[in-house]
Amino acid sequence: MTQETLTIKDNSTGKEAEFSLLKGTVGTPVIDVSALHKKMGLFTYDPGFVSTASCKSAITYIDGENGILLYRGYPIDQLAEKCSFLEVAYLLMNGELANDAEQAEFEHEIGQHAMLHEAMRSFIDGFHYDAHPMAMMVGIVGSLSAFYHSELNMDDPEHRRISAMRMLAKMPVIAAACHRHSIGFPFVYPRADLSYCENFMNMMFSLPSQKYIDKDNYIDPVAVKALNLLFILHADHEQNASTSTVRLASSTGANPYACIAAGIGALWGPAHGGANEAVLSMLEEIGTVDRIPEFINKAKDRNDPFRLMGFGHRVYKNFDPRATIIRKTCHDVLEHISGNDPLFDLALALEEYALKDEYFVEKKLYPNVDFYSGIIYKALNIPVDMFTVMFTIARTSGWVSHWLELMAEPGQRIGRPRQIYTGKGRRDL
Repeated sequence: MTQETLTIKDNSTGKEAEFSLLKGTVGTPVIDVSALHKKMGLFTYDPGFVSTASCKSAITYIDGENGILLYRGYPIDQLAEKCSFLEVAYLLMNGELANDAEQAEFEHEIGQHAMLHEAMRSFIDGFHYDAHPMAMMVGIVGSLSAFYHSELNMDDPEHRRISAMRMLAKMPVIAAACHRHSIGFPFVYPRADLSYCENFMNMMFSLPSQKYIDKDNYIDPVAVKALNLLFILHADHEQNASTSTVRLASSTGANPYACIAAGIGALWGPAHGGANEAVLSMLEEIGTVDRIPEFINKAKDRNDPFRLMGFGHRVYKNFDPRATIIRKTCHDVLEHISGNDPLFDLALALEEYALKDEYFVEKKLYPNVDFYSGIIYKALNIPVDMFTVMFTIARTSGWVSHWLELMAEPGQRIGRPRQIYTGKGRRDL
C-alpha cells in the first residue's frame, strides 16, 4: 500500500495539518482521518458512510462505475462460469482457490459439520408455526454458541476456523428446518452423498415416498445449477450493511455466532436483503402485460410514489455484472421449470420494455440481480418469505470471511462512530 499526504486547512481558525493518503491495490484513494480530531479538533460527518472506508480488506473489490466485481481478484463472471459455490467459499475464506485435495477436504469437513445438535430440534419446535423464517434464523444462529461453546477461544486461529466452517455448513440445514417447521413437515437430515445445493433442495422439499433421482423431488440439475449460481453471486459484496454489521459486532469481541446473527438481522431489512421479494410484489401490483406502459410512466413521475423495483443499483452506475450473468440463467430456468405462469411472462415483458425505453436507457436503470433472483426463486418453488433466507445462506460465506479477516488483524479497535449532537445544550433543573 503506497502512501502520500494531503493538507487540510480550517479557514475559520487558520489551523492546517497533513494527513496520509492511502492507496490500495486498486480503487479510490482514501484520506486517513484517524488523527483529525487530535490535529484539527474536528470530526467528519458522513451519513450512511458513503464516503468513508471503515476497514482494510483483501476479500472483495467493486468498481461501480465500470461494473466490476472481484472476489480475491477473480472476476465474478469467471468464477460463476467455472466454479461451484463451495469452491468460491473456500476462495473467500482462504484467499486462494483450493487444489483438488484441499477442496475435497474442505467439502468433507463441511459435510461433517452440517448435522445439527439434536437438542436444537426442540429449540426449533418452540417457535410458533407461522414465525417468519428470518426471525427463526436470527434466534437459532445466535443460539449456536450455547451448543458449541467448547471452541470459542477467539485467540485460537483453529477455533475461529472451526466456527466459520460450522456456520457455513449449518446455515442451509437451519434454513430448510425453518421452512419445514412453518409448513408442519418433518425435519430432513443432510446427506453425505449430495452436494451443498442438492442437499438444500432435498432438505427443503423431499417427501418420504420420493427418491433423489426423481425430478419431482425438486433436485433437478437445472434448478441446482441456478441455485449454485445465485449463491456465488450473493456470496459477498464488500462493505454492505449486513457485512459492516458483522464487522462492527466482531470488533467488540462477541462470539462469531452472535456476530453472524447480527448480520442476519441487518439483512432482514427490506432495503437490503428484501429487494427480490419487492420485485415480485411490484409485478403483482402491475398485474398484466398491457398495464406495463402505465406503470413505466408512474415510475418516471417524480411525484408518484411508485418505484420500479429491481432496476438500477446504488453501487453499480452503468450495469450490474451479476445481472448480466444471471439473466441467461433466469431465462433458462423459466423455459425449463416454470411452465405457464403469467407472472413470469409479465416479468420478461417488463424487462424487454424497460431495456428499450429511452428514459431507462439514459438513466441506466437496467435490471439488477434482485430482479432476476426473485423470479428464479419463485420458479424453483422457494416461498417468498424464504427469499431473504436464501440470501443469508449465500452471504454467510462472505460474512465468515470478513469475520476471520478482522479477527486476525492485529491492533483491531472496537467500532465507535461519532455523531453531531442536535439536542438541548446543558440546562439545569
